[in-house]
Amino acid sequence: MFQKGEFVIYGSKGVCEITDISTIDISGMNREKLYYFLRPVNDQDGKIFIPVDSDKIRMRRILTREEAQELVDSIPQIGYLWIADEKQREACYRQAVNDCDCREWIRILKTLWKRNRERSARGKKETAMDRKYFRIAQDNLYTELAVSLKIGPEEVKEYIAGRVESREKEEPEAVPV
Repeated sequence: MFQKGEFVIYGSKGVCEITDISTIDISGMNREKLYYFLRPVNDQDGKIFIPVDSDKIRMRRILTREEAQELVDSIPQIGYLWIADEKQREACYRQAVNDCDCREWIRILKTLWKRNRERSARGKKETAMDRKYFRIAQDNLYTELAVSLKIGPEEVKEYIAGRVESREKEEPEAVPV
């Protein structure tokens, strides 16, 4: 069970703070059941109520500082997510986002960065779907890293670049995340 004040990742909503754990007094809801009250970090006015005993909910604790540093160091080794079929690709992106897995977010970002670079070289624009999933994956990853590393979200890109650059000097082509 999670604790009040703890930061968690909740599905595609990203980093949320547990502001309370109690029953809920809303018409039509079970008033005996315990709920997590979540506030998304990127939406100060947002409120999410999640049953404590739900096994369908994808929620996990955010990375520790050490885990966040290890994740950033592993970025060059994380592969791409190549799927030719547009519908299958979107389903895969959606699943990766909802699974709350940082490595999958990085795979999405690396894949879309490379895909959009190749499309641009052929004179094509970025697709709306690519833009949507890039933004979601980037927001979720950057927010989690910012909270875990106790830095501002605007500092995350520079932090990643500096860390990857210092660890992977022999990498011929850096892939921004």
